[in-house]
Amino acid sequence: MLLFFILGLFVHFVFFGSIFDIYFTSPLVHGMTPQFTPLPPPAKRLVLFVADGLRADTLYELDENGNSRAPFIRNIIMHEGSWGLSHTRVPTESRPGHVALIAGFYEDVSAVAKGWKENPVEFDSLINESKYTWSWGSPDILTMFAKGAYGDHVFTYTYDADSEDFGAHDVTKLDTWVFDKVKEFFHAARNNQSLFSKLNEEKIVFFLHLLGIDTNGHAHRPSSREYKDNIKLVDAGIKEMVSILEHFYGNDGKTAFIFTSDHGMTDWGSHGAGHPSETLTPFVTWGAGIKYPQKVSAQKFDDAFLKEWRLESWKRQDIHQADIAPLMASLIGVPFPLNSVGILPVDYLNNTDLFKAESMFTNAIQILEQFKVKMTQKKEVTLPFLFIPFKLLPESKQLNIVRKARSYIKQRKYDEAVSLCKELIHLALKGLSYYHTYDRFFLAINVVLGFLGWTSYASLLIIKSHFNLTRGVNKEVKKPSHLLSCSCIAIGVSVAFFLLLQGCPWTYYIYCLLPVPIWYAVLREFQVIQDFVTLLLTVPPSYFVGYLLVFILGIEILVLSFFYRHMLTAGLLAFAGWPFITQLWTRAKSISLSWIFFSLLLAVFPLMPVVGRKPDIFLVMGAGLLVLLLSLCVLTSLIKRKDSFINEELLLHLFQMLSIVLSMCVTYSTHSSLRKKQGLPLLNQIISWLILAFSLVLPLLSPTSLFERLFSILLSLMSTYILLSTGYEALFPLVLSCLMFVWIQAEQETLQQRGISCKQKVTSVRFTCSTDITQFRQLYLDDVRRAFFLVFFLVTAFFGTGNIASVNSFDLASVYCFLTVFSPFMMGALMMWKILIPFVLVMCAFEAVQLTTQLSSKSLFLMVLVISDIMALHFFFLVKDYGSWLDIGTSISHYVIVMSMTIVLVFLNGLAHLLTTKKLRLCGKPKSHLI
Repeated sequence: MLLFFILGLFVHFVFFGSIFDIYFTSPLVHGMTPQFTPLPPPAKRLVLFVADGLRADTLYELDENGNSRAPFIRNIIMHEGSWGLSHTRVPTESRPGHVALIAGFYEDVSAVAKGWKENPVEFDSLINESKYTWSWGSPDILTMFAKGAYGDHVFTYTYDADSEDFGAHDVTKLDTWVFDKVKEFFHAARNNQSLFSKLNEEKIVFFLHLLGIDTNGHAHRPSSREYKDNIKLVDAGIKEMVSILEHFYGNDGKTAFIFTSDHGMTDWGSHGAGHPSETLTPFVTWGAGIKYPQKVSAQKFDDAFLKEWRLESWKRQDIHQADIAPLMASLIGVPFPLNSVGILPVDYLNNTDLFKAESMFTNAIQILEQFKVKMTQKKEVTLPFLFIPFKLLPESKQLNIVRKARSYIKQRKYDEAVSLCKELIHLALKGLSYYHTYDRFFLAINVVLGFLGWTSYASLLIIKSHFNLTRGVNKEVKKPSHLLSCSCIAIGVSVAFFLLLQGCPWTYYIYCLLPVPIWYAVLREFQVIQDFVTLLLTVPPSYFVGYLLVFILGIEILVLSFFYRHMLTAGLLAFAGWPFITQLWTRAKSISLSWIFFSLLLAVFPLMPVVGRKPDIFLVMGAGLLVLLLSLCVLTSLIKRKDSFINEELLLHLFQMLSIVLSMCVTYSTHSSLRKKQGLPLLNQIISWLILAFSLVLPLLSPTSLFERLFSILLSLMSTYILLSTGYEALFPLVLSCLMFVWIQAEQETLQQRGISCKQKVTSVRFTCSTDITQFRQLYLDDVRRAFFLVFFLVTAFFGTGNIASVNSFDLASVYCFLTVFSPFMMGALMMWKILIPFVLVMCAFEAVQLTTQLSSKSLFLMVLVISDIMALHFFFLVKDYGSWLDIGTSISHYVIVMSMTIVLVFLNGLAHLLTTKKLRLCGKPKSHLI
């Protein structure tokens, strides 16, 4: 059994990792020659302002009085420069946003997962290509580009990471710090000859990273006064910076300015996914080489933004975020970043037609170079007779377009040259995508074969272990034929040799060779398959088809619940009718009524708004009070039922109730303190971490009787969950646990209806009695329903409170009782534990169901894995890399979630077993062993 689970874990880790090799490999290639425009640039220097987390609509729209929140920027739009929207891509996080802005390419998700502070891959950037760069702002962003640059020409000035505190009194100090340091810098430069001479060089960059708006958005929401006031402060600061720079350089007209954002933010103060509020960012540019405002009578855009912002008369020019890097490079005359896939927005340039054409030609050659390198790399590792080149851009066509574009420039047909270069860029980008995804179909086929093989093998293990499902199976164990063994070995060797010839990465060997032993294990059970098919043929077709349709419908409901949360409500409503289609209603009305009530109550949660969007501290307090009330009822019941209630048990119960009270007080106190901008009190922080630390230990001190141990687990986990709650979700584990208690009793009652005698009542069952439940009884068809119930409850545990499959669904306010200083991994770990708490409650209840129904834990767990893997295979086929970025990100998230759920399920099963069966003894008494 242990060996099987280790093998299962390995297989699922492979399936999980495959998505990153198939869809998330680094797009970067190396070995290109730098390309730059051979004409004098319009600007000597560039100033880049990045307002982290700034939404386009909040900047451009007028306030309730009809005034702009950013009067200086609006004046630029109307009188000095050009503007538009910058369209970002998923994931809308700070690191990939800045990489797109400054390096011109879209970083893959696997790189983001490696950290915010280091470069997981080498890449070229505008900062690296500049003569000198001075930057001020967050250490998380600036150090990334400083470490990625060659030489010592990049100078960074950062505040301490602890300054990024969401609970601080005034987080606008992050932006005022930047503005103050820039002022000090230019003041000092007048008395520093070495610095003064550097500042008067050409091809220099000033980068101001402004984090205050993002921090205020997370802490107070984008609709808050703090967020909007921060925009006013940034606008005033930019105005002052422009004045200082113009004065320092004597208004020489050689400075270009760009103001934009790395990503936007949702209404509930998060980002990471593909909602328009996250992907639409402002872009305003002015100064040397930039066109002045263009008044127009009409503009063609599908949205109503222009009218809302009252900017209908000023020409709006939208760009992709990666297009900003080549624009900046052309303005100061540095080589385009080698890995850039941005297309130069020539309509922003105020220069000669020759300069525009030459810049566009440089852009085309720079991207074509990447295409050539990518094609060469793929050609070198593919057997000649298997290599299929990109047919839309053969070498002859490349040469023809390049020659023709150069000829147009010589003939002064600049518009034709620009148009031809854009065509070449689009073809080269398609070719880059083609070679980047060259092996995708091949890898997907092998992963699907592995999926099908593993699911078939797990199903065969279930069938083989239960003779009542395979009455016709010959009990003689036949040895697999040598032909099968030799064939599988031959296939494995052939596949390995084929991969070796192609120089494939080591992960390809795993994906391609893994299906071979899995299918060998399946085919060696051919006799079992044959006998099972024979058995199925004896079943009435209507009976078989009916069960198959119900099973398929159940799976599809689970799959649809990932897209539409209200499908969980439909499922729970169907669950409420379960007692009526069995004898449970006639034999146990109280249990049936409780099941119906809590099923209907739980069905309300998927209809509620997503967690974090409408925080309500009073609902959190209400949840705490309900837990305390329930605890008093349970305590009273235990005292009445037991002849002698042990002091140690009473003290433990009271201590857990005290932890609930403390959690409520800390949550309310922290909420009040942050609302008054007084920060997170140290005492609250200490108490929160102590409650979290003890939450997994206290249940181990409680009695191992089923009811008392499960309730102790609920109290401990609820104390932590209250600290991590911001609204109605605090009620969710309580309702879920009540339904789980009823489920345990209902399953035992259902088992008795089948004529199977249960040795103990639920109230007298002890977890320590589960000596070897695999020997209790064989599997019945009704156990498939139990497995489905578990998977459905696990999916409900995840999506019930609105944790939709996107990064932006996680509200940072959930962790403010523990920390407010930005720490992505610690905050991520706490939010992940919040998600897992309902999972743990369900798995602990499942342990009790296995025990009370004398159920085979191995077979039931296998059925759960089979159902989860069928769902995962659904999502594997639904993953896509086309359409809107919201659709792409969501499709990938679904697969990652269901695969993570399958993997985590194994660990949660172990954790649930530990929490329910382990007994710790105080006062120096020896610990009991797991039973």
